[in-house]
Amino acid sequence: MTSAQTPSNRSASLTGVVIFLAIAVLGLFYVKWFPYYNRVFIAQSHHSIGHSILMGDAAQAPAPSFKAALDYAYAYGRAIWQAMVLGLLLGSAAQELLPRRWIAGLLGKTGFGSVVAGGLLSIPGMMCTCCAAPVVVGLRKSQASTGAALAFWLGNTVLNPATLIFMGFVLGWQWTGLRLGLGLILVFGVAHLINRAVKPEEARAAKTQLDAILAAPGQAPSLSRWLKKLAAMTIQLIPEYLLLILLLGAARAWLFPEISSAIGNQFGWIVAMALAGTVFVIPTAGEVPIIQAMLALGMGAGPAGALLMTLAPVSLPSLVMTRKVFAPRVMAGVVGAVVAMGVISGLLAVALRF
Repeated sequence: MTSAQTPSNRSASLTGVVIFLAIAVLGLFYVKWFPYYNRVFIAQSHHSIGHSILMGDAAQAPAPSFKAALDYAYAYGRAIWQAMVLGLLLGSAAQELLPRRWIAGLLGKTGFGSVVAGGLLSIPGMMCTCCAAPVVVGLRKSQASTGAALAFWLGNTVLNPATLIFMGFVLGWQWTGLRLGLGLILVFGVAHLINRAVKPEEARAAKTQLDAILAAPGQAPSLSRWLKKLAAMTIQLIPEYLLLILLLGAARAWLFPEISSAIGNQFGWIVAMALAGTVFVIPTAGEVPIIQAMLALGMGAGPAGALLMTLAPVSLPSLVMTRKVFAPRVMAGVVGAVVAMGVISGLLAVALRF
């Protein structure tokens, strides 16, 4: 009998799963589900969920300065710090508390089924791209396939049910429909294409490793290893993350010029906003008040549509946080896909006369 089959190891595995589920359910209820439930009624009654974190009520973000950097970092940090703590807890726990064979069996294959599983698992998470990044790192290190991890990462943001509801009440349900339609393509279609685009030798190596994990008895979960992993992930991810938040906060005025009717539906503006939205970082559902404020200032529907599909899915900080678990060409493919979806979204918003 192997050590993984002993009663003590089975008990440790069960304990690890129970702890992981407790963190996930209680954490998500406290940080996401209950607050967003209450926020739906605010969106319904006031047709607003707050001020734009990008520029407040002004027509332009503050000029680049150290104060602008600190102000944005403070506002952003207040909005996401609890979700970031939860993301770090879940990302480290996925590696050390859950049986690796479970993750590999559900998310480790290169077929469409693993992509669907990753996308569906993302929907209850409702995290912003940076808070989901530690979980993505944990899944990849537990042998989740590239496509499944990408579907989980992108699905947290673009398929967030709370954000879709906020969007409908604040911007109009046509914007929700546009986001949902293109979001499904991005999460499931693009992730699947990237999953299938691996080199043959990489696919063979991944399959060999997957088969070995599925055949092996596996290591029993360990609370001490989990706490060490949590500390290591925090030390590795948070400092560079904070630095990039400060830089983007200072650079807001460069990425987003003064908003007015001068920013119309020209193709150049749609592309420019798609690029800026892909790089910039916002909290969950932050795109809703940003787009609402910009439309009120006269910006065209085309650039707004571009921001609809690019502000949430990825950002420079989240790309940096996940760079070690995805190949460079995968990261390039994700960025290219998000920018392309932003441009398509902007063109559709103009064509459909939003």
